[in-house]
Amino acid sequence: MTELALLVKSYHNDFEYAERLMQSINDHNVDALPVYIVVPENDLQQFNVFASDTTKILSENLFANHLVHEETAGFRPGYINQEIIKLAFWELNLCDNYFCVDSDAEFIRDFTRADFMAQQGIPFTFLTEDRDLVVEPEYYQSTWVNRMNSLEKIRENIGYTGPWLFTVHGHAVFSAKVLQSFVSDFLEPRDWDYKDALAISPYEPTWYNTWLLHTGVIEIFPREPIVKTFHNAHQHLEYQLRGIRKKDAARGFLALVVNSNYSRGHGVMNAENLLKDTLAAYVPLPQLLRAFGFKLKRDVFIRRTPLRKLRVWLGAIALKIPGVRRFVQSG
Repeated sequence: MTELALLVKSYHNDFEYAERLMQSINDHNVDALPVYIVVPENDLQQFNVFASDTTKILSENLFANHLVHEETAGFRPGYINQEIIKLAFWELNLCDNYFCVDSDAEFIRDFTRADFMAQQGIPFTFLTEDRDLVVEPEYYQSTWVNRMNSLEKIRENIGYTGPWLFTVHGHAVFSAKVLQSFVSDFLEPRDWDYKDALAISPYEPTWYNTWLLHTGVIEIFPREPIVKTFHNAHQHLEYQLRGIRKKDAARGFLALVVNSNYSRGHGVMNAENLLKDTLAAYVPLPQLLRAFGFKLKRDVFIRRTPLRKLRVWLGAIALKIPGVRRFVQSG
């Protein structure tokens, strides 16, 4: 088996995203790491255009014994099944470790084995406390509270009592050794399959990380996430307003994700969009009109515009004329 591979789980509705992702992998995969794309059986022909010496297209039917066909934990089967496949991929014995990549990701700089592996056979463990997210009002109200309640169930079921919360949203390296232990020492004694764990909390990276933190199956080399994810439109727009382009983001991250959950209706969005396009996509027209009205009022009637400066200057000159000055002073 190879030491490290990339795993992409996709389907036909994400084909445009997959095209961008695969182009970025072909541009930046300087170590020619193997890439496996897993798609539904009916989508194999469409995705076969990506097949190459380094890229293999696999049917999700290989995991049929694990997949669900009904809503689980409030999520549709397709969503849960992509999480199951990420957890179960090690069973194919194709690689010892694999980096899970979502279709809406885009690599923005060259990457090598060293970006993912801490030492021979042992990957980095990607961990974060998400302090930048907990302070964001919109994210806290819409996502954080429910997500934290769900993640707490993972800790309770595993029995982990260490520092909390150290986890990651996705784009982590999974070790086959850790997942084999998760199955044999956690799932099987309970007569559970992956779907049973995800029915409790549908966050597969946290099941992996919490089990690793709890058991120490492999040595832990912590690393912050190397993929920047825009979890909502405000986060994406902030980068645009600050003028952060891909070349700038590449100094800190390996890839960018404009989450398709909120951006899908606007086409394939990315961090290199023009600010006007991002504003048009994310900001409702009434808000844009109000902002335009406020800016017009401020610039024309409040700020010292060239016309207003001219009027002030002419007024100052006029006040130097004795008759005018006495008239103004007398009211």
